Amino acid sequence: MKNKLVTFTLAAASAVTLSNCGPDTRPAHRDAAVGAGLGAAAGAIIGHQSGHGAEGALIGAAAGGGTGYAVGRSKERAAGQ
Repeated sequence: MKNKLVTFTLAAASAVTLSNCGPDTRPAHRDAAVGAGLGAAAGAIIGHQSGHGAEGALIGAAAGGGTGYAVGRSKERAAGQ
């Protein structure tokens, strides 16, 4: 179980890093990727305490990604994009 958690965390971190590579990445997309990564990490830690690390990571990634996108869209609107 611990190996799966480590593998998933590394995959999520790689996806977040690679998704921010483009020069024209919108703030909403960048913030969504960062939020998903942070949410996955937090969800994995919290879920691991109850024996459901993978499920916690998935729920955390979804919640973090949605929240990050909302924050990014708010930044875009404030900047007039």
